Amino acid sequence: MGEPALKHAEQTWVYGFGGGTADGDASMKNLLGGKGANLAEMAKLGLPVPPGFTISTAVCTAYYELGRDYPSTLAPQVDAALIALEKESGKGFGDPENPLLVSVRSGARASMPGMMDTVLNLGLNEASVKGLATLAGDRFAYDSYRRFIQMYSNVVLGLRHDTFEHILDDYKERQGFELDTEMQAEDWKAVIVSYKEAVEKALGKPFPDDPKEQLWGAISAVFGSWMNDRAITYRKLNDIPAEWGTAVTVQSMVFGNLGETSATGVAFTRDPSNGEPIFYGEYLINAQGEDVVAGIRTPAPISRERADTLGSSDAPLEEAMPEVYAQLRDVANTLERHYKDMQDLEFTVENDRLYMLQTRNGKRTAAAALKIAVDMAREGLITENEAVLRLEPSQLDQLLHPTIADNAKRDVIVTGLPASPGAAVGKVVFDSEEAFALAEKGEDVILVRIETSPEDIKGMHAARAIVTARGGMTSHAAVVARGMGRPCVCGAGGLQIDTAKGVFRVMGREVNKGDVITVDGAAGQVMLGAVEMMQPDLSGDFGTLMEWADKARRLKVRANAETALDARTAVDFGAEGIGLCRTEHMFFDAERIPEVRAMILSNDEKGRRESLAKLLPMQRSDFEELFRILGEMPVTIRLLDPPLHEFLPHSDADMDEVAKASGVSVEELKRRAADLHESNPMLGHRGCRLGITYPEIYEMQARAIFEAAVNVSKETGRQPIPEVMIPLVATHKELQILKKVVDEAAQAVFAETGTTLEYMVGTMIELPRAALQAADIASSAEFFSFGTNDLTQTTLGISRDDAGRFLKIYEDKGIYEKDPFVTLDQVGVGELVKIAAERGRKTRPNIKLGICGEHGGDPASVAFCHRTGLDYVSCSPYRVPIARLAAAHAALKESLK
Repeated sequence: MGEPALKHAEQTWVYGFGGGTADGDASMKNLLGGKGANLAEMAKLGLPVPPGFTISTAVCTAYYELGRDYPSTLAPQVDAALIALEKESGKGFGDPENPLLVSVRSGARASMPGMMDTVLNLGLNEASVKGLATLAGDRFAYDSYRRFIQMYSNVVLGLRHDTFEHILDDYKERQGFELDTEMQAEDWKAVIVSYKEAVEKALGKPFPDDPKEQLWGAISAVFGSWMNDRAITYRKLNDIPAEWGTAVTVQSMVFGNLGETSATGVAFTRDPSNGEPIFYGEYLINAQGEDVVAGIRTPAPISRERADTLGSSDAPLEEAMPEVYAQLRDVANTLERHYKDMQDLEFTVENDRLYMLQTRNGKRTAAAALKIAVDMAREGLITENEAVLRLEPSQLDQLLHPTIADNAKRDVIVTGLPASPGAAVGKVVFDSEEAFALAEKGEDVILVRIETSPEDIKGMHAARAIVTARGGMTSHAAVVARGMGRPCVCGAGGLQIDTAKGVFRVMGREVNKGDVITVDGAAGQVMLGAVEMMQPDLSGDFGTLMEWADKARRLKVRANAETALDARTAVDFGAEGIGLCRTEHMFFDAERIPEVRAMILSNDEKGRRESLAKLLPMQRSDFEELFRILGEMPVTIRLLDPPLHEFLPHSDADMDEVAKASGVSVEELKRRAADLHESNPMLGHRGCRLGITYPEIYEMQARAIFEAAVNVSKETGRQPIPEVMIPLVATHKELQILKKVVDEAAQAVFAETGTTLEYMVGTMIELPRAALQAADIASSAEFFSFGTNDLTQTTLGISRDDAGRFLKIYEDKGIYEKDPFVTLDQVGVGELVKIAAERGRKTRPNIKLGICGEHGGDPASVAFCHRTGLDYVSCSPYRVPIARLAAAHAALKESLK
């Protein structure tokens, strides 16, 4: 171990816990990781925690700074911690008569279940296994030793897990054993010999016998696993910075596999699937912790209530070990009240004695997060504002999409455990890499596995849902699926999966790779074919939490909508207006496109006006419908934006049809299309440039807007609020000219109808020049709406239509941390938004500022808009609740600073 500098000389790297005391506490999560901090906290609370010590996340940082080496001052601190641990436990590390065995586990500040490595039973060798046998019996000792060799060889030495599975399976077959529990001490001794021979053959050296060598090997493996592929993927999916690093916790082993009076399990203080306040969990008699989460054995429920719900015939912990169960319930209640959140607990029972191995805020579905937050606020555990902060805006996406319709026909082919709610339809895939590849091509897939492991993380994220034949409600598949919001059915024991042939069989039926199935994670059902879905119910707890969020936020939230369906959906989701109505979308209707094309094909203004006169009542009708739905909420209407060639046909068949309908020759139509063709239409004859060239188009649209507003005002007695937006301005002069067109149309309509309404004229800031000239432009603009889709394109010089070819590579190389078309580029595009907002307000202090690009529904971008002082964000209707909650988070987090 070496280091090039003395900067680490006085630093504390190791923090002990146990015996009712600890060097740290829960507030030190950044340094001790979640596991280490919470173990220290539980120790201080006097809970039964096996003693141990935590090597801090600062060591992880140093480890990579030093080229995967350690500071020279670390080893003496680890030695001192080991001596303290030996004293506390009354055992010796490597002592052949009374051996201290330890677990070595990772623990980042953010929970990353299953993503990094763990080693159990460390400290066993040929001498200490005999001492363990004297204390706890031969069979237990040699079973523990073979488990250690298998896990250490895989995690630390890099041998494949199946190397050892094959050895074990072959031995059992030769001896006629079906279950591991049939094997006795002499059997495990024989297997251990074969295991060690396999290690030496693979590595050219024997399995390490020195406990100190074993310990440092395991510590290095855990730190090294911070940069393994699955951990990197998980961090990327969950926005966990790589620089946080992981801690390593070394803890005295307690054994759940000492016989029928020992057990291990996982519990949640509330149901992580739906948030119901029931004690939820699973356990295994005579097992170690990895047996529960790995899904190799199907565990039993902890409580009788849960066992009855699942129809389980296995005795719950409540009946098998009633005193332990009562103590566990007390500990769970203590921890939930202490942390004021639903807790995920790991525990072991050794000879009827309970030990707590971990507590952390439990992963949960969005539906559970919602219910738990609202319930805890009503129980007085947390405040309404704290409840709002408990639900991440991105989680709402899980609640805003369809579930299986109540009256849908279900062809159920297998039933398993309802591990993660929600419903999804997709094609069957058996391989995680294939699931990822197909999803990249836009396919909806369902990942079907015997069981999942951390290596499946990419495929699980890519899949619409996950089905496993093995595993319980706390298996890897269940926990990860809930965290991702993926529907999941686990423990579907009737499935016979043949991955080599790409088929699964159940009850005489076969389902092949590529066949479509439907998964209902709430019911634990897998159905053949695509099943009918229904829209979610957004009342109850959802409505309550959103009311609390609305009280907390400052930013208004509008929606991008131009159809009646979108507008109603937006209002139902709580939109406070329309921030972008794209009028060109109204022109593509089958009844209207002929007149639009006739207008484009006209050779003079007279012909264009004749076609526009036919379009005017259609546009007016559209706007009337929007004004009726929105009432007295603002409606921002963008005048025609795309280049005219987009409305013309492209195929020869369409050309023939349009030519006949328009009374022109195909040659003339092709000539006109060629005249309108642009090399780069994003930067060409579009937006306000159309209005400057053909003012009659904007004149017609403005008249339609104001006639619609007046008509609805007379009809309903309410006052519509039209906001007319001129797109793509680069100069103040463009806006001046076109504002005059809009104002003249408004005055003409008001004079004709005898009705005057308030309205606004503003512009979309989507060009860097417009942002820089905002002070000048604001003298004519009453509002700015930042069109960040195009502002991103024009600032970065990247077409979002073509960027897919290389943007992912840019993300992987860290050039852009996130796709700039998904999350606003705050230091580039965002800087232009800040400049425009500041300069616009200098000229017009009361100018209204909003954002209408798709960034308006991205939580990180919404937080930026709040900090920048914008008045509103606008997004697609289904993202309105997400934006509302994100705006509340931004305001509340600002108040906490």
